[in-house]
Amino acid sequence: MERFSLGGRIRSFRYALRGIGVMLRSQHNAWVHAIATGVAVAAGFALQISRGEWLAVVLAIMAVWTAEALNTAFESLCDAASPEFHPQVERAKDIAAGAVLISAIGAVVIALLVFGPRLVALRG
Repeated sequence: MERFSLGGRIRSFRYALRGIGVMLRSQHNAWVHAIATGVAVAAGFALQISRGEWLAVVLAIMAVWTAEALNTAFESLCDAASPEFHPQVERAKDIAAGAVLISAIGAVVIALLVFGPRLVALRG
């Protein structure tokens, strides 16, 4: 087992940030998530949501980004392991993409629950 070192931890963060950068540059859906994140955070500040509501919004944002990152990593690994088309790889990639969709739908539901009543009150 490798000994703990501050330099090793710094390198780990650098690798993680590099991975996030790769995801942002290569995945169009990550751009959509970035825009949605910006809109949700701006709406949270503008509508002065409560601490508990912030917790829900942050967890939703985190869930979507985590699912997208895992899906991106999984697709990359599948492509490396099986460069040629394989129906099982296609199936696995579809399931991983479904996980992103599940988290995104959950995030939309949370957004409706948190922001919906405030937006309706603004109109009324």
